[in-house]
Amino acid sequence: MSEHNQCVLACQGLSKIYRQGGDGSSEVRVLQGVNLAIAAGERVSIVGTSGSGKSTLLHLLGGLDAASSGSIQLMGREIGSVTGTGTGSNHRISDAECGMLRNRHLGFVYQFHHLLAEFTALENVAMPLLIRRMPKAEAEQRAAAVLSDVGLGHRLQHTPSELSGGERQRAAIARALVTEPACVLADEPTGNLDRQTAEGVFALMLALNRSRQTSFVIVTHDLALAGQADRVLTLCDGVLI
Repeated sequence: MSEHNQCVLACQGLSKIYRQGGDGSSEVRVLQGVNLAIAAGERVSIVGTSGSGKSTLLHLLGGLDAASSGSIQLMGREIGSVTGTGTGSNHRISDAECGMLRNRHLGFVYQFHHLLAEFTALENVAMPLLIRRMPKAEAEQRAAAVLSDVGLGHRLQHTPSELSGGERQRAAIARALVTEPACVLADEPTGNLDRQTAEGVFALMLALNRSRQTSFVIVTHDLALAGQADRVLTLCDGVLI
């Protein structure tokens, strides 16, 4: 688990079953009892064939989807479990507390940047802080600093349509980092970029990991980029290897 001791995100026995057919009698098992622990400051890549469940796993870890069984802990607190699989009632917290914990400690980067077209880069990156009711001036000051960290200090007032593909993805990474999360979950963050731009974005993520000690869990089909992580895990037939 790297040289760091603190576990920031973990899951035990995580499974996901989709039921198909009119009566739900047909089952598709996407994940089967996945166990994973992410240490503070660790970089983990998850690879696997298309449809192997990589994105599903990331969505479960981030609380964007519900597991069929298993449990998830974030910063030592249980944020998701199915009856009978939890680690103990003394660790369980309310749905509201779960939401606050996720918002505080998790960041997300997607294959598509999901920036809001009508807002500038500065406004897009400041938005998670404004949602937390941080004063606008303070939120924009922090957003500007993070945008500068990702090389976009000169593009603060540009809208997404005025940014290149690589710049839009860097802005999306800045948005994920502006809340200073313990862990960033990245789903194919370089999937829509050309090779040179992809390598630049990936190098940026590694540099930010080192400078900020933010953990990264990166789902990618690019084995060359994945190999730069501390650990490379393969998802095959619903099992994490």
